[in-house]
Amino acid sequence: MGDLLLARHGETEWSRSGRHTGGTDLPLTPAGEAQARSLAPLLADRSFALVLTSPLARARRTAELAGLTGALPEPDLREWDYGGYEGVTTADIHTTRPGWDLWTDGVPPGREFPGESPEQVGARADRVLARVAGALEEGDVMLVAHGHLLRVLTARRLGLPPADGRLFRLETGTLSRLSLEHGSPVVAEWNTRPPEPAQG
Repeated sequence: MGDLLLARHGETEWSRSGRHTGGTDLPLTPAGEAQARSLAPLLADRSFALVLTSPLARARRTAELAGLTGALPEPDLREWDYGGYEGVTTADIHTTRPGWDLWTDGVPPGREFPGESPEQVGARADRVLARVAGALEEGDVMLVAHGHLLRVLTARRLGLPPADGRLFRLETGTLSRLSLEHGSPVVAEWNTRPPEPAQG
């Protein structure tokens, strides 16, 4: 049984400023492109039975810059649909809804985006996990996607409810790995980046 590797895309303007970025298809910043390239050495010695990416450009570009070839787009790997909170920061939401929490309170529908509940995102994550199950029998599987979606997917892989994704903070441009211990899914590695070069 292979490992399930997860890469969150590199930085965008909105991820840097904390704005909720669901379906808005933003490019990587120069720093985000550098983050994506920095993943390549961590992946260079691995082969994958399957590589899937979110269809959004920031994830596809991250996969490309990380040196992943043969990646297939998977619509269920797109980010959480934030509905009326698309492009809005949590701090701004708190000015009208003090104590609001994405994981428990969900989002209101928006004009362009209908919004999703944690359970709806969890259902998509479950479909991705079902899709990769056969490939994991053959070797490692790589998923390149988004922070909240990958957090929900991690919770579901570990047998937890979707809202428990709140327990797994995930930084941009990082690599994480879910493995097995005594037959049960575990977090083996989280938020990994290459070591900083030594200062001379």
